[in-house]
Order: sequence, then structure tokens, then C-alpha cells
Amino acid sequence: MTKYLVLLRPRQWVKNLILFAGLIFSHQLTNVGLLTTTIFAFFLFCLLSSSVYIFNDLYDLENDRNHPTKKFRPLPAGKVTTRAAWMMVVILAVLSVGLSFWLGKSFGLIALSYLLLFVAYTLYLKHLVIIDVLVIAIGFVLRAVAGASVIKVEISPWLLICTILLALFLALSKRRHELILLETSAENHRKILEEYSAYFLDQMISVVTASTVMAYTLYTMSDRTIKELKTTNLPYTVPFVLYGIFRYLYLIHRKAEGGRPEKLLFTDLPLLADILLWIGAVGVILYLRKPVGLF
Repeated sequence: MTKYLVLLRPRQWVKNLILFAGLIFSHQLTNVGLLTTTIFAFFLFCLLSSSVYIFNDLYDLENDRNHPTKKFRPLPAGKVTTRAAWMMVVILAVLSVGLSFWLGKSFGLIALSYLLLFVAYTLYLKHLVIIDVLVIAIGFVLRAVAGASVIKVEISPWLLICTILLALFLALSKRRHELILLETSAENHRKILEEYSAYFLDQMISVVTASTVMAYTLYTMSDRTIKELKTTNLPYTVPFVLYGIFRYLYLIHRKAEGGRPEKLLFTDLPLLADILLWIGAVGVILYLRKPVGLF
């Protein structure tokens, strides 16, 4: 059973935690009914994203067999048959999308859009320069919108902008890691890598890094945020965002990391501590303090 669990890539389920953004920033985290709904939606997206991961593994099977790390995955290593993998794709996709429509029409449409987008990504879009990383970022936005949709709350446009910028930062960093790791044989493993260079990726990473910090800072200080969240204290969480991004840049450039963001989240203790401190600060500001400024 372990090989089938690995095929699902449960470590990457952490990406679906963004579904809770709508719940947290709408002051509804203590609402047991909405919390239960969001948890159910989270697990549905875990199943849905796993179906996409397996489909992508099937499509890239031959290339993965020659990849220095991906060759150890269950499919390229021959631990799981392609027939079993296809059955898992169909069952997970039908089950997750079907239950998503049961949970709500708008949530179901978003889940279906996510599935179709990443099927198109696997078949064609990932071979288009820049479009490939934009699609990955849009996937995160769809998750955030899905989380707000399932509990019927409006999500701030600023939060969506921050989401897509941060997702672009992670996606571009992953491309850079692949390019450096595979060196001259990069295009043999992922054709689109021949369209990139480390310098080009560094330029784009610089743009989205600065944009992410600026967008999040403006979000914390915007009149709409202060009015809806009834607090002027969110700017005090900006240092955590700054440190998190700087730490990630350090890991990319000095430690040659960045290929698996979900792994870094659990293995790099300073980064993990920073994320937990940010979550704690946001929780205190939104739920434990009076809706006034600190001073």
C-alpha cells in the first residue's frame, strides 16, 4: 500500500492549505460548520490534485525514468503498473469532482476547471515558455477561490494577487533548481527548460519577489482590509513575510534547494519557524486582540 500512497504525493497536499485562507481572513475560523466544510473541501482537493499528479507521471513516464531523482518514483521504478495508475486517475478525478458538485455548484465548477486546466497543462501548456509557470500560479489562485466559494465568502483581490505572485515565486524557483540540477541535459528531461536560463529566471524571480512583498504590504494597509478585518495591526506581520522570502532565496542560491517547496517547508527549521510565527501573529491579530491598533 505504501507505493500507492507515495504515488498520491501526500507531501504536496500542503499546497491545498490555501483553501483555508478565505475562512481565516473572513473571521470564520471559529465557525464549526464552515470549518468542517472547508476541511472536507481541502480533502477533496487533495484527491483531485493527486489525480493530476498521477496523470502527469503517466504522461512523463519515459522522461522520469532518466531523471536523477524522479526515476525512484513508483511508476518509473516499476513498483506500480500503468493500468493501476490509470484506474487511480479515473477514480480519484470522478470521485473528487462529483463530491465537489455535491458540496456546491460553484465549488464544483472550480474543481472541474482545476482538473481541466492541469490536464491541458500536462498535454500542452507546460511546453509553452512563461505560460507553464503562470498555469501553476493560477492553480493556487483556483484553490484560494475554491476555499472562499465553498463557504460563500468574498475573498480580497489583494489576497489573490499575493497568492499568484507567491506561487510564481515558488514555480520559477523550482524551474531554476531543475535547470541547475540537470545542467546540460535539462532539455532532455523537460523540453521547456531549453527556453530558460539561470539569468532569465533570476530576473523574473527578482520581479515577483519585490512584487509579492509590496502586494502583501499594501494588502495589510488597505482601507478595505482594515474595514473588513477591523484591525490596523496586520502590517506587523510583514517582517515574517520578508524573512520567509529572504530565507527561501538563501536556500535557492546558497544551498541549491527549491526543487521541492513542500519538502523545504518541513525540513528547513528556520523557514518552518517563520511560517508558524506568521500564522501565530495573524491568529492573534485577527482572533485574540481587540479590533484596534497596537498604539
